[in-house]
Amino acid sequence: MIAMIASLLLSTNATPRELVMSCRTIIPPDVELSGRIALRNRKGIVKAEHTYSLTRSNSVTRLSVDGVALERPSAANDASILGTDVTWSDLTLDYLWWDDFSFDAEREGESVHGQVCAVVVMKNGDRRVRVWIDRKTGALMQAEEFDGERPLRCLWGTRIKKFGDRWMANVMEVETIGSGHRTKITVEELK
Repeated sequence: MIAMIASLLLSTNATPRELVMSCRTIIPPDVELSGRIALRNRKGIVKAEHTYSLTRSNSVTRLSVDGVALERPSAANDASILGTDVTWSDLTLDYLWWDDFSFDAEREGESVHGQVCAVVVMKNGDRRVRVWIDRKTGALMQAEEFDGERPLRCLWGTRIKKFGDRWMANVMEVETIGSGHRTKITVEELK
């Protein structure tokens, strides 16, 4: 199965659906993770810090911040969490399970951290997220929520770590364009 996915990803004939499906396989269907969210100004000074925990089991996702359970927002109302740049979708990567997606032909073949990526636009109602998927590994490299052609928010991994036998981004940055700050998400524990 993995060899089939790898050969598919290297193929320039892979459809957006095949690329997104391979990206989904990297994310564990049942997972418990916890870490920190740190809102920082442009100089890197921490303005606010929160702990979070996320549990996904039997297709049900639960998220708590500072020990308080958060309700899953509607797709149209995925607001920032406690004044940070982070939303429910950033922590859960829910947009990877949206069913409406297509290639962004103008951006096809762009590189992120030296990796050649397929660029796919995911849609859910009025929301649109552009994702960069590494053609070699099927890993999500970057995501950008946008309105029309104007980017609103951007998420990208900055560090990876091995948790047991699984490699994944353990440090991600999220920026609301024009806000003057960024939020760092750190995964400290993964089960």
